[in-house]
Amino acid sequence: MIPVAFDYVRATSVDDAVRLLREHGDDAKLLAGGHSLIPMMKLRLATPATLIDISGIPQLNTVAVNGGRITIGALTTHAALAASDALRASAPVLWDAANQLGDPQVRNRGTIGGASAHGDPAADYPAALLALDATFTIAGAGGERQIGAGDFFRGMFETALASTDVLTAIAFDAAPASAYVKFHHPASHYAVVGAAAVLTMNGGTIGAARIALSGIGDAAFRAGSVESALTQVDTADSAAVRAACAGAAAGSEARSDTFASGAYRAAMADVFAARAVALAAGRTKTRR
Repeated sequence: MIPVAFDYVRATSVDDAVRLLREHGDDAKLLAGGHSLIPMMKLRLATPATLIDISGIPQLNTVAVNGGRITIGALTTHAALAASDALRASAPVLWDAANQLGDPQVRNRGTIGGASAHGDPAADYPAALLALDATFTIAGAGGERQIGAGDFFRGMFETALASTDVLTAIAFDAAPASAYVKFHHPASHYAVVGAAAVLTMNGGTIGAARIALSGIGDAAFRAGSVESALTQVDTADSAAVRAACAGAAAGSEARSDTFASGAYRAAMADVFAARAVALAAGRTKTRR
């Protein structure tokens, strides 16, 4: 499998990357880790005329914890997130996702910005970032802007990024009572069903919950009905947690493929949502 011939240039800064995107037009693509784009190029599902390599731009590969706010540079690799003790303590839902993503080669080269920008409906980060209510910082032709995760992921391989935009950072509040679990495809390790839970706890009772699912529909989504049903649920009552998570995929048209039917995905959404809630709640107990 050989991609169509292309030109290659390296950006030295975010502003330079934006300039190069404007200069080369819609036929240009950004290259970060390459683990989403290069396979598509080999299959000729993507045929960019120019690759703009942003992997060497400085200061976009950091994990910073400032008080209760975590900011992650878009070029931070999955392996760096998986190895971050600060992330594990402050937002284990994203730490979980990084540790369950792909294989060692993918984790060491792929980046959180590239994976998020790709918008794969079976990716792990979108659910975690939706549950974290993350904010994306984007540099573009009109300057810098910020957009919430709920508006960033728009559909299958579709995000809020315009053709001249560069995702630079992702930020969110600390969420120590959080978790991500998934049923992974045995070949690709993508999520057949992935569930992220971020809880606000009042002792052993859930004060508020954000639940997001991946792998089911054309994009990751929040399970609003489950979030409402979990309020005031005692996490020690496993039957009540399971009941609150029933119908987690309601309102989403579950995809079917040769591995799993839509009905199976919808059924597993309930199971994995309950598992994510149980794991997130259990993490609060270890900190008491």
